[in-house]
Amino acid sequence: MVASNQAMPVPVISVAQMRDWEKTTWAAGRTPTQVISRVGHIVTSRAKQLTRPGDLILILAGKGHNGDDARQTGQNLSDREVTLLNLANPETALKEFNSLLSLPPVLIIDGLFGIGLNRPLEGAWVKLIDKVNRSRIPVLSIDVPSGLNADAGEPEGAAIRATVTLTLGAPKKGLLKSSAWPFVGRLEVAPDIGLVPCPQEGEVQWTLPEDFDNFPPSRPVDGHKGTFGHLVGVAGSLGYHGAAVLAAHGALRAQAGLISLLVQNDVYQPIASQLQSAMVRPWRPGMKLPDSCSAVLFGPGLAANDLPANLKSELRHVWRELPLPVIADASALDWIPTGTTPAKSIRVMTPHPGEAARLLKVKTTAIQSDRPAALRKLSKQYGNCWVVLKGHQTLVGRSKGDVFFNSSGNPFLAQGGSGDVLAGYLSGLLAQPQLQADPTTTIRYGVWQHGAAADLLSSERTNWTIENLLEALGNRKKARRQD
Repeated sequence: MVASNQAMPVPVISVAQMRDWEKTTWAAGRTPTQVISRVGHIVTSRAKQLTRPGDLILILAGKGHNGDDARQTGQNLSDREVTLLNLANPETALKEFNSLLSLPPVLIIDGLFGIGLNRPLEGAWVKLIDKVNRSRIPVLSIDVPSGLNADAGEPEGAAIRATVTLTLGAPKKGLLKSSAWPFVGRLEVAPDIGLVPCPQEGEVQWTLPEDFDNFPPSRPVDGHKGTFGHLVGVAGSLGYHGAAVLAAHGALRAQAGLISLLVQNDVYQPIASQLQSAMVRPWRPGMKLPDSCSAVLFGPGLAANDLPANLKSELRHVWRELPLPVIADASALDWIPTGTTPAKSIRVMTPHPGEAARLLKVKTTAIQSDRPAALRKLSKQYGNCWVVLKGHQTLVGRSKGDVFFNSSGNPFLAQGGSGDVLAGYLSGLLAQPQLQADPTTTIRYGVWQHGAAADLLSSERTNWTIENLLEALGNRKKARRQD
């Protein structure tokens, strides 16, 4: 049996739940001053990652605890040039801010308003926030972008457009709504800010790198190819052979014992010529899976208009009847049958929002407006399968139980082939019997690694390609901590 991940995911909570968590902490004898000191060090560490020694950092500090966090941060930045604006009057603040734009700051630390804001801002504050946004200076927001309602995910008249939002303790539910994305920027969570262990529970969770500290488990020293599974992929058609190649390389990065690819006859040569470690054979009607097969992937590159009808019917049968893990991706999502699947079987589908909308017969905006609900509907429709709903903060879950927001990845993953790599990587992991015992963690791990590889590449350069992603995939044991 595979050991479950040791760290528990962080729950997504409301503002009221955050306040209750704080009250529980104060009742236990810890003080706001201790937490503010801790937060100041955490924000300082992140600010240093975004700047260089000697850079000018402008700190906007309001009257509440959010401002206290910002002021504490300023005291810790001794190797940076720091300008602190304690902002109580918005008219004065706007004049002071305008006078500093000519310098200009390399980073703005936003500590104006915290999660307690729940009413529209006065006009002068709106003007100040608009000026900050129009300056295009990178912004690190503490806990929540100032002006954003942390429950509703909507601006209260105006909101800071942060580059990074470092939220404290746990993500607030409004930060994860699609309406909040333009303001939140990259959402990062600092889970350990000195509070007592979180007393809140829920079915929506945020994934931390620490969730995978002891995952995957060590391989047995006497293992061989058969120990680590045999993935069979049905992929590739005329005009789309590259997707099959990328999926196969993704599976190879997962290090399954064997990988076989069944491809359409007219693309056999270009696919086989690009793969050495994977076995490639032309697909034939009625082909039997090898006895050693431990998982099946179908979909990448099966987009040609002239695919054999019996190919689709055979893959529907695989989804409906095969007791092994089956992963459906890309065009093949339209072929899988609704209804039940074999008891205790592993079924995974990997739609992007457009595909999810097509399957649920709604508009893409409906998917994005409530992604967890869309995931649950898809899972229920297709036999309680696992759903990987791709996009910003990719979701992993089923019709019941926990839904997990992924914390890694960035917009540079929006390249053709990225999804093929992910499908192959997930399939290569799920082909391994040792990892099938905990499919939720295995899928979450695969999704996180895919995004973490993109983050690593983007920290080095901005012109990386999907081929570079394959080189980095699976090579990140843990993301950088904020403390």
